Amino acid sequence: MLIDDITIKVAAGNGGKGSVAFNKNAMALGPSGGRGGDGGSVYMEGVSDLGALSQFRYNKNVRAKNGPDGKTQFSDGANAEDLVLKIPVGTVVHKIGSTPPRGHTKDFTVSQEILKVGERILIAKGGHGGKGNFLFRSPRNTSPTQFQEGLLGENFTVRLELKLIAHIGLIGLPNAGKSSLINELTRAQSKVANYPFTTLEPSLGTYYELILADIPGLIEGASGGKGLGIKFLRHIERTKILFHLISAESENPAKDYRTIHAELKKYNKELVKKIEYVFLSKSDAAPVKEVKKKITALKKINKNVLPISIHDWDSIERVKKILNKIK
Repeated sequence: MLIDDITIKVAAGNGGKGSVAFNKNAMALGPSGGRGGDGGSVYMEGVSDLGALSQFRYNKNVRAKNGPDGKTQFSDGANAEDLVLKIPVGTVVHKIGSTPPRGHTKDFTVSQEILKVGERILIAKGGHGGKGNFLFRSPRNTSPTQFQEGLLGENFTVRLELKLIAHIGLIGLPNAGKSSLINELTRAQSKVANYPFTTLEPSLGTYYELILADIPGLIEGASGGKGLGIKFLRHIERTKILFHLISAESENPAKDYRTIHAELKKYNKELVKKIEYVFLSKSDAAPVKEVKKKITALKKINKNVLPISIHDWDSIERVKKILNKIK
Protein backbone atom coordinates (compact mmCIF):
# COMPACT_ATOMS: atom_id res chain seq x y z
CA MET A 1 0.00 0.00 0.00
CA LEU A 2 1.37 3.40 -1.01
CA ILE A 3 1.41 5.79 1.94
CA ASP A 4 1.27 9.32 0.53
CA ASP A 5 0.02 11.36 3.49
CA ILE A 6 1.13 10.77 7.05
CA THR A 7 1.70 12.84 10.20
CA ILE A 8 4.58 12.10 12.56
CA LYS A 9 6.26 13.70 15.58
CA VAL A 10 9.92 14.62 15.22
CA ALA A 11 12.27 15.56 18.05
CA ALA A 12 15.91 16.57 17.88
CA GLY A 13 18.27 15.48 20.63
CA ASN A 14 18.86 17.55 23.76
CA GLY A 15 22.30 18.95 24.50
CA GLY A 16 24.36 17.18 27.17
CA LYS A 17 24.95 18.94 30.47
CA GLY A 18 28.31 20.42 31.37
CA SER A 19 30.58 18.67 33.83
CA VAL A 20 31.72 19.84 37.26
CA ALA A 21 35.23 18.53 37.85
CA PHE A 22 38.54 19.70 39.32
CA ASN A 23 42.08 18.99 38.30
CA LYS A 24 43.85 17.11 41.10
CA ASN A 25 47.29 17.70 39.63
CA ALA A 26 49.14 19.87 42.15
CA MET A 27 50.82 21.76 39.32
CA ALA A 28 47.53 22.67 37.64
CA LEU A 29 44.78 22.97 40.21
CA GLY A 30 41.41 24.35 39.17
CA PRO A 31 38.17 23.52 37.36
CA SER A 32 38.36 21.01 34.51
CA GLY A 33 34.75 20.19 33.67
CA GLY A 34 34.06 19.96 29.93
CA ARG A 35 31.11 21.12 27.85
CA GLY A 36 28.24 18.78 26.99
CA GLY A 37 27.88 17.57 23.42
CA ASP A 38 25.25 18.96 21.06
CA GLY A 39 22.12 16.90 20.50
CA GLY A 40 21.55 15.32 17.10
CA SER A 41 19.54 17.29 14.53
CA VAL A 42 16.88 15.72 12.32
CA TYR A 43 17.08 16.08 8.54
CA MET A 44 14.95 14.75 5.69
CA GLU A 45 16.53 13.69 2.41
CA GLY A 46 14.94 12.93 -0.95
CA VAL A 47 15.13 9.41 -2.42
CA SER A 48 13.58 7.85 -5.52
CA ASP A 49 11.69 5.18 -3.53
CA LEU A 50 8.00 6.14 -3.67
CA GLY A 51 7.25 3.77 -0.79
CA ALA A 52 9.69 5.38 1.65
CA LEU A 53 6.93 6.91 3.80
CA SER A 54 5.86 3.40 4.83
CA GLN A 55 8.69 3.44 7.41
CA PHE A 56 6.48 5.74 9.51
CA ARG A 57 3.38 3.55 9.36
CA TYR A 58 4.08 1.95 12.74
CA ASN A 59 6.68 4.41 14.01
CA LYS A 60 5.20 7.89 14.18
CA ASN A 61 7.54 9.19 16.88
CA VAL A 62 11.06 9.87 15.66
CA ARG A 63 13.85 11.17 17.85
CA ALA A 64 17.54 11.91 17.40
CA LYS A 65 20.00 11.02 20.16
CA ASN A 66 20.87 13.36 23.02
CA GLY A 67 24.35 14.81 23.30
CA PRO A 68 26.60 13.12 25.89
CA ASP A 69 27.41 14.99 29.09
CA GLY A 70 30.74 16.77 29.51
CA LYS A 71 33.67 14.91 31.05
CA THR A 72 36.59 15.61 33.36
CA GLN A 73 40.03 16.87 32.38
CA PHE A 74 38.68 19.53 29.99
CA SER A 75 37.10 16.85 27.83
CA ASP A 76 33.90 17.86 26.04
CA GLY A 77 31.11 15.44 25.26
CA ALA A 78 31.01 14.40 21.60
CA ASN A 79 28.22 15.79 19.43
CA ALA A 80 25.42 13.28 18.85
CA GLU A 81 25.00 11.92 15.34
CA ASP A 82 22.36 13.63 13.20
CA LEU A 83 19.33 11.59 12.16
CA VAL A 84 18.59 11.59 8.40
CA LEU A 85 15.13 10.39 7.38
CA LYS A 86 14.76 9.27 3.76
CA ILE A 87 11.51 10.41 2.10
CA PRO A 88 10.28 10.25 -1.52
CA VAL A 89 11.13 13.00 -3.97
CA GLY A 90 7.98 15.07 -4.42
CA THR A 91 7.12 15.17 -0.71
CA VAL A 92 5.84 18.40 0.80
CA VAL A 93 6.97 18.70 4.42
CA HIS A 94 4.54 20.68 6.59
CA LYS A 95 6.28 21.51 9.86
CA ILE A 96 3.83 22.42 12.62
CA GLY A 97 4.90 23.78 16.00
CA SER A 98 3.69 25.61 19.07
CA THR A 99 6.86 27.62 19.78
CA PRO A 100 6.91 29.94 16.78
CA PRO A 101 10.06 31.29 15.17
CA ARG A 102 10.34 35.05 14.74
CA GLY A 103 7.69 36.42 12.37
CA HIS A 104 5.16 33.60 12.85
CA THR A 105 1.92 33.52 14.82
CA LYS A 106 1.48 31.08 17.69
CA ASP A 107 0.32 27.98 15.82
CA PHE A 108 2.56 28.17 12.79
CA THR A 109 3.12 25.92 9.79
CA VAL A 110 6.23 26.00 7.60
CA SER A 111 6.04 24.07 4.33
CA GLN A 112 9.07 22.91 2.34
CA GLU A 113 9.41 20.62 -0.67
CA ILE A 114 11.96 18.02 -1.64
CA LEU A 115 12.19 17.89 -5.43
CA LYS A 116 15.54 16.15 -6.08
CA VAL A 117 17.23 12.94 -5.00
CA GLY A 118 19.79 13.83 -2.35
CA GLU A 119 18.19 17.17 -1.49
CA ARG A 120 18.27 17.60 2.28
CA ILE A 121 16.37 19.94 4.60
CA LEU A 122 16.72 20.59 8.33
CA ILE A 123 13.58 19.65 10.26
CA ALA A 124 14.59 19.99 13.92
CA LYS A 125 17.84 21.40 15.29
CA GLY A 126 19.58 19.66 18.16
CA GLY A 127 20.10 21.49 21.45
CA HIS A 128 23.52 22.95 22.29
CA GLY A 129 25.55 21.31 25.02
CA GLY A 130 25.84 23.11 28.35
CA LYS A 131 29.03 24.68 29.69
CA GLY A 132 31.22 22.82 32.15
CA ASN A 133 32.59 24.54 35.26
CA PHE A 134 35.93 25.28 33.54
CA LEU A 135 34.15 27.99 31.50
CA PHE A 136 32.81 29.65 34.67
CA ARG A 137 36.24 30.34 36.20
CA SER A 138 37.19 33.94 36.98
CA PRO A 139 39.72 35.82 39.10
CA ARG A 140 37.11 36.05 41.84
CA ASN A 141 35.93 32.47 41.53
CA THR A 142 38.77 30.08 40.92
CA SER A 143 36.83 26.98 41.96
CA PRO A 144 33.39 27.38 40.35
CA THR A 145 30.79 24.68 40.80
CA GLN A 146 28.38 26.15 38.26
CA PHE A 147 27.50 24.26 35.10
CA GLN A 148 24.83 24.50 32.42
CA GLU A 149 22.20 21.98 31.49
CA GLY A 150 22.10 21.32 27.77
CA LEU A 151 19.46 23.12 25.72
CA LEU A 152 16.42 21.18 24.59
CA GLY A 153 16.27 20.09 20.97
CA GLU A 154 13.49 21.37 18.73
CA ASN A 155 10.41 19.21 18.30
CA PHE A 156 7.60 19.47 15.78
CA THR A 157 4.59 17.71 14.43
CA VAL A 158 5.35 17.05 10.75
CA ARG A 159 2.85 16.20 8.02
CA LEU A 160 4.41 14.50 5.01
CA GLU A 161 2.36 14.86 1.84
CA LEU A 162 3.62 13.09 -1.28
CA LYS A 163 2.78 14.67 -4.63
CA LEU A 164 3.98 12.46 -7.46
CA ILE A 165 6.36 14.02 -9.95
CA ALA A 166 5.40 12.76 -13.41
CA HIS A 167 5.44 14.20 -16.92
CA ILE A 168 2.02 12.83 -17.85
CA GLY A 169 -1.01 12.08 -15.69
CA LEU A 170 -3.67 9.62 -16.87
CA ILE A 171 -7.08 10.77 -15.66
CA GLY A 172 -10.69 9.76 -16.18
CA LEU A 173 -13.70 8.16 -14.57
CA PRO A 174 -13.32 4.69 -13.02
CA ASN A 175 -13.02 1.85 -15.53
CA ALA A 176 -11.99 4.17 -18.38
CA GLY A 177 -9.01 2.00 -19.32
CA LYS A 178 -6.19 4.04 -17.78
CA SER A 179 -4.43 1.07 -16.21
CA SER A 180 -4.66 -0.98 -19.40
CA LEU A 181 -3.09 1.84 -21.42
CA ILE A 182 -0.23 2.50 -18.99
CA ASN A 183 0.47 -1.24 -18.85
CA GLU A 184 0.57 -1.40 -22.65
CA LEU A 185 2.90 1.57 -22.91
CA THR A 186 5.19 1.00 -19.93
CA ARG A 187 4.62 -2.48 -18.45
CA ALA A 188 3.75 -0.78 -15.16
CA GLN A 189 1.58 -3.75 -14.08
CA SER A 190 -1.34 -1.70 -12.74
CA LYS A 191 -4.38 -3.73 -11.72
CA VAL A 192 -6.88 -4.23 -14.53
CA ALA A 193 -10.47 -5.46 -14.18
CA ASN A 194 -13.92 -4.56 -15.44
CA TYR A 195 -15.20 -2.86 -12.30
CA PRO A 196 -14.81 0.63 -10.81
CA PHE A 197 -11.90 1.66 -8.58
CA THR A 198 -9.58 -1.19 -9.61
CA THR A 199 -6.67 1.19 -9.10
CA LEU A 200 -6.77 2.19 -5.44
CA GLU A 201 -3.46 4.02 -5.42
CA PRO A 202 -1.38 5.85 -8.04
CA SER A 203 1.15 3.86 -10.02
CA LEU A 204 4.00 5.01 -12.22
CA GLY A 205 5.39 3.71 -15.48
CA THR A 206 8.26 4.87 -17.66
CA TYR A 207 8.17 5.36 -21.43
CA TYR A 208 11.82 6.03 -22.29
CA GLU A 209 12.59 9.09 -20.11
CA LEU A 210 8.94 10.08 -19.67
CA ILE A 211 7.20 9.19 -16.39
CA LEU A 212 3.49 8.39 -16.65
CA ALA A 213 1.22 8.37 -13.59
CA ASP A 214 -1.96 6.28 -13.48
CA ILE A 215 -4.23 8.36 -11.25
CA PRO A 216 -7.08 6.38 -9.60
CA GLY A 217 -10.52 7.00 -11.13
CA LEU A 218 -12.25 10.25 -10.27
CA ILE A 219 -16.00 10.67 -9.93
CA GLU A 220 -18.38 13.57 -9.56
CA GLY A 221 -17.85 15.02 -6.08
CA ALA A 222 -14.22 13.85 -5.84
CA SER A 223 -13.03 17.38 -4.99
CA GLY A 224 -15.34 17.24 -1.97
CA GLY A 225 -14.12 13.83 -0.83
CA LYS A 226 -16.55 11.51 -2.63
CA GLY A 227 -15.39 8.12 -3.91
CA LEU A 228 -11.61 7.90 -3.66
CA GLY A 229 -11.96 11.60 -3.02
CA ILE A 230 -9.57 14.47 -2.87
CA LYS A 231 -6.70 12.20 -1.83
CA PHE A 232 -5.36 11.64 -5.34
CA LEU A 233 -6.16 14.98 -6.97
CA ARG A 234 -2.94 16.45 -5.58
CA HIS A 235 -0.92 13.96 -7.64
CA ILE A 236 -2.13 15.72 -10.81
CA GLU A 237 -0.68 19.07 -9.71
CA ARG A 238 2.90 18.34 -10.76
CA THR A 239 2.13 16.62 -14.07
CA LYS A 240 2.87 18.68 -17.17
CA ILE A 241 0.40 17.01 -19.54
CA LEU A 242 -2.90 15.17 -19.03
CA PHE A 243 -4.07 12.11 -20.94
CA HIS A 244 -7.84 12.09 -20.38
CA LEU A 245 -9.41 8.68 -21.05
CA ILE A 246 -13.14 8.30 -21.67
CA SER A 247 -14.68 4.89 -22.33
CA ALA A 248 -16.40 4.34 -25.70
CA GLU A 249 -18.93 2.30 -23.69
CA SER A 250 -20.14 5.52 -22.04
CA GLU A 251 -23.57 6.72 -23.12
CA ASN A 252 -22.47 10.34 -22.93
CA PRO A 253 -18.68 10.86 -23.28
CA ALA A 254 -19.06 14.66 -23.43
CA LYS A 255 -20.77 14.60 -20.03
CA ASP A 256 -17.99 12.39 -18.64
CA TYR A 257 -15.42 14.90 -19.91
CA ARG A 258 -17.20 17.82 -18.27
CA THR A 259 -17.57 15.88 -15.00
CA ILE A 260 -13.83 15.35 -14.69
CA HIS A 261 -13.03 18.91 -15.73
CA ALA A 262 -15.45 20.31 -13.16
CA GLU A 263 -13.75 18.33 -10.38
CA LEU A 264 -10.28 19.43 -11.49
CA LYS A 265 -11.39 23.06 -11.55
CA LYS A 266 -12.99 22.87 -8.11
CA TYR A 267 -9.79 21.46 -6.66
CA ASN A 268 -7.34 23.76 -8.46
CA LYS A 269 -8.15 26.02 -11.41
CA GLU A 270 -4.61 25.63 -12.73
CA LEU A 271 -5.20 21.93 -13.48
CA VAL A 272 -7.58 22.65 -16.37
CA LYS A 273 -4.93 24.88 -18.01
CA LYS A 274 -2.59 21.94 -18.59
CA ILE A 275 -2.05 20.53 -22.07
CA GLU A 276 -4.61 17.76 -22.50
CA TYR A 277 -5.09 14.89 -24.93
CA VAL A 278 -8.43 13.09 -24.94
CA PHE A 279 -8.65 9.40 -25.83
CA LEU A 280 -11.89 7.55 -26.45
CA SER A 281 -10.74 4.24 -25.01
CA LYS A 282 -12.13 0.74 -25.63
CA SER A 283 -13.14 1.86 -29.13
CA ASP A 284 -13.24 -1.80 -30.20
CA ALA A 285 -16.17 -2.36 -27.80
CA ALA A 286 -18.58 -0.06 -29.68
CA PRO A 287 -19.88 0.04 -33.29
CA VAL A 288 -17.81 2.16 -35.69
CA LYS A 289 -20.68 4.62 -36.36
CA GLU A 290 -21.20 5.13 -32.65
CA VAL A 291 -17.49 5.73 -32.08
CA LYS A 292 -17.41 8.36 -34.85
CA LYS A 293 -20.46 10.10 -33.37
CA LYS A 294 -18.86 10.22 -29.93
CA ILE A 295 -15.56 11.49 -31.35
CA THR A 296 -17.43 14.31 -33.13
CA ALA A 297 -19.15 15.29 -29.88
CA LEU A 298 -15.87 15.33 -27.96
CA LYS A 299 -14.05 17.37 -30.63
CA LYS A 300 -16.51 20.19 -30.04
CA ILE A 301 -15.00 20.42 -26.54
CA ASN A 302 -11.38 19.46 -27.20
CA LYS A 303 -9.75 19.11 -30.63
CA ASN A 304 -7.10 16.66 -29.39
CA VAL A 305 -9.31 13.55 -29.49
CA LEU A 306 -8.31 10.08 -30.67
CA PRO A 307 -10.10 6.71 -30.51
CA ILE A 308 -7.86 4.00 -29.04
CA SER A 309 -7.93 0.36 -28.05
CA ILE A 310 -5.16 -1.67 -26.49
CA HIS A 311 -6.17 -4.41 -28.94
CA ASP A 312 -5.55 -2.11 -31.92
CA TRP A 313 -1.84 -1.84 -32.66
CA ASP A 314 -2.27 1.20 -34.93
CA SER A 315 -4.06 3.24 -32.27
CA ILE A 316 -1.38 2.45 -29.67
CA GLU A 317 1.25 3.54 -32.18
CA ARG A 318 -0.58 6.87 -32.52
CA VAL A 319 -0.35 7.32 -28.75
CA LYS A 320 3.37 6.51 -28.90
CA LYS A 321 3.86 9.16 -31.60
CA ILE A 322 2.36 11.73 -29.25
CA LEU A 323 4.69 10.55 -26.47
CA ASN A 324 7.69 10.71 -28.81
CA LYS A 325 6.89 14.34 -29.65
CA ILE A 326 6.64 15.17 -25.95
CA LYS A 327 9.96 13.59 -25.04
